Amino acid sequence: MVSFADFPLAGEGPIYLRIVRFIRAGIAAGTIVDGDEIPSRRMVSATLGVNPNTVQKAYRLLEEEGLMVSRSGAKSFAVVTPESVEAARARLRAEEVGRVVSALRRSGMEKADALTLISRIWDEDAAEEEGGETK
Repeated sequence: MVSFADFPLAGEGPIYLRIVRFIRAGIAAGTIVDGDEIPSRRMVSATLGVNPNTVQKAYRLLEEEGLMVSRSGAKSFAVVTPESVEAARARLRAEEVGRVVSALRRSGMEKADALTLISRIWDEDAAEEEGGETK
């Protein structure tokens, strides 16, 4: 069963979107696999201390994305395929890059300067990896 024990209660954005992101991240990382049982809405609501309707909203989005399936009066399960794993990874990457871009724009940085900075850091990181150093 998928555990919400490590769910970060502090974070940005609405809780229902953070629940969706949490499940996507588990799928992308391989910690949630096809057929894993997803806890009931009431159980997640009690664990996180949020309204059951909040969890319902998150689960509905996950169902619409095809990442979980629920049957009335039955349990909910993760639906994980190679395509859904790649889609989850792509979505998470886009969200992270979006946050970085927003932060750079808020700081007043121009696009060309941001791209130069990203390129430099990318190259430095690659050089460190080639040198055997890990972060």
